[in-house]
Amino acid sequence: MFRNRSEAGLRLAERLDELHLADPLILGLPRGGVPVARAVADHLRADLDFVLVRKLGHPRQPELAIGAIGEYGHIVVNDVIIKQTGVSESELAGVVERERSELARRVETYRSARPAFDIADRLVVLVDDGIATGATMRAAVEVVRSAPAAGVIVAVPVAPPSAIESFSDLVDEVVVVEVPQAMGSVGQFYADFSQTTDQEVVQALLGREGG
Repeated sequence: MFRNRSEAGLRLAERLDELHLADPLILGLPRGGVPVARAVADHLRADLDFVLVRKLGHPRQPELAIGAIGEYGHIVVNDVIIKQTGVSESELAGVVERERSELARRVETYRSARPAFDIADRLVVLVDDGIATGATMRAAVEVVRSAPAAGVIVAVPVAPPSAIESFSDLVDEVVVVEVPQAMGSVGQFYADFSQTTDQEVVQALLGREGG
């Protein structure tokens, strides 16, 4: 159990210390991943930025991820879930369109804080507050791979073994603090898992760590 995202980020940073990374670029996944990434960047004295992705929720079960979209038009979909649950092409298109609008709003809001770092040829550490299905993190990996980044590390406080295995062939390293065999939601591993606001994301990007 983590007290909050900042504590989770510190514990994650201590694990990343073991890799002796040279000049990494820490990219948080808004919203919840940014406070974690802020703590990681502060501990490692590294550059901090974000990569924006949005979960695509099932049209009839919004909490069920059927994929994700990222900046610059990247889309990752789970064909198995889509087929099993009978999501039509028009339903998928509707979900994508709604999430693209929110993604564009957040890009404008967060990028107003300061210019983006250039990802090209940087060692990138992708940070979120945890991984459940992995859909949003896969979209983030595609975004930074296309930059192209020199290397990609996925780093999260908590993730199930299946997630670690699924990313092992996609990135250079997967770093996880807690690996529960049974996992329902990421929030169950935090004492404080309150929703991160847009203002808190901007504050973190400007160098003020949130809780």
